[in-house]
Amino acid sequence: MTISLRRGAIIAAIAAGIVIATPAMASAHVGVSPDAVPRDASTLLTFSFSHGCAESPTTSLRITIPDGSPVADPTFDAAWDTQIEKGADGYTSAITYTAIRPVPKGVRGAVSLSFRPAENAPENLVFPVEQTCETGTNEWTEVAKKGQDPEKLDSPAPAITLTKTSTTPAAAAADHGDHTDAATADASSTADAYPVVPTVLGAAGLVAGIAALVVAVAAYRRRA
Repeated sequence: MTISLRRGAIIAAIAAGIVIATPAMASAHVGVSPDAVPRDASTLLTFSFSHGCAESPTTSLRITIPDGSPVADPTFDAAWDTQIEKGADGYTSAITYTAIRPVPKGVRGAVSLSFRPAENAPENLVFPVEQTCETGTNEWTEVAKKGQDPEKLDSPAPAITLTKTSTTPAAAAADHGDHTDAATADASSTADAYPVVPTVLGAAGLVAGIAALVVAVAAYRRRA
């Protein structure tokens, strides 16, 4: 009976190890954040990873940009060198980030870029990534089919979903450098802070007071 209990415990431990290990393996990919962005505004996308190619440190990431994206600008980062590739349309087609120092396995690495999708972009966009290491490469290029769980893919490509709206009209105006409303608001605030009518009346009262003082002084001198 003791032997049976020991066997049962061993089997349970092995099963638990498999359950724990499976999500860990599934999470070993290059992720993107945020994964939902507005289709009519620029967004900062961050691509991160915490693994190499098996045990080998990461030396570079090559990120393929969806076709026709008018904005895909890498963020300056002293830890990475960047190389931009352009397509026939003149837009960025891929960006390669080369690590100044290789990123070891188990250490989080991250790169970012400013991104704006094409006006006619589909709802879901993927960014295939080639991860190069000191030894070996990983190709994160798989795309989930309809109804398929992306977490069950062996090498999923980072992907985002486009939302229909982005910001309020006021925020959109600010994003485009439109300061008309702000100027109008400042003018209104100035007018409220310094009303025209009270100022004019105050000035008139001051003049009348000075005139009355002059008359009083003249009358006093005549009596004297």
